[in-house]
Amino acid sequence: MTTGGGTVLFVGTKRQAQDVIKEEAQRCQMFYVANRWLGGTLTNFVTVRKSVERFKEIDRQLSNDDSQLTKKERITLERQRIKMEKNLGGIRDMESLPDALFVIDTNHEHNAVHEANRLGIPVIAVVDTNCDPDLVDYPIPGNDDAIRAIKLFTSRVADSVLEGVAMVEGREAPVAAQPVVVARPVPAEGPEAVESAEVAAAAQKHRCLLSRRRSTITRKRSSSGIVDPDRQSIRDGPGALTFLAHLYGGNRWRFRSAR
Repeated sequence: MTTGGGTVLFVGTKRQAQDVIKEEAQRCQMFYVANRWLGGTLTNFVTVRKSVERFKEIDRQLSNDDSQLTKKERITLERQRIKMEKNLGGIRDMESLPDALFVIDTNHEHNAVHEANRLGIPVIAVVDTNCDPDLVDYPIPGNDDAIRAIKLFTSRVADSVLEGVAMVEGREAPVAAQPVVVARPVPAEGPEAVESAEVAAAAQKHRCLLSRRRSTITRKRSSSGIVDPDRQSIRDGPGALTFLAHLYGGNRWRFRSAR
């Protein structure tokens, strides 16, 4: 649809979907209804457009510093503007009927679905187990109550809209930025490099000697009856004493005479 220059109207007025619908519709530069579906938004579009023009006129009056408005008039117009912004802000620039509707929860948005079906506008909707899929042209089975599920479905639809718009404009759709891999610098050849190599060799030699020494100490302890406390069973050598507690390096080594 968007490949032919069409528009999509995002509809989701339930509390879980309001923020997601508004965010994703603005991201793909499409229209949305996130606060309340006004009766006749589609079937009585001419009257709705008059309300939108009134909304634009109030906005121009409030933004004009030279307008001769009293304080009371300005407060009244500001209240009207805030109310209209909630209901008409998402369709302010929609000059004609949309080419498709994307709906979250067809039971909650039954008025929007009914108006779209009367006008022959295709409906794309997330259909839960309590919804009637016969009212939807392109049903998407899924959970329409979880915020994460709503975010998933709405973001995928918005991505598809962006791809279609990109095809129309003759450019590729924006892709996610790839992580930049920075290569580790290669050490320069010189006295410092030679010195670091010698230090590394000496450290390796020291680790080998330390490992051999630990192996020797372990064999001696095993022959004399000293056993690591982490083991479940304690096996003593033939010359072990009857019961002795010995602390070594913060760990308790235990002796027990063989039975």
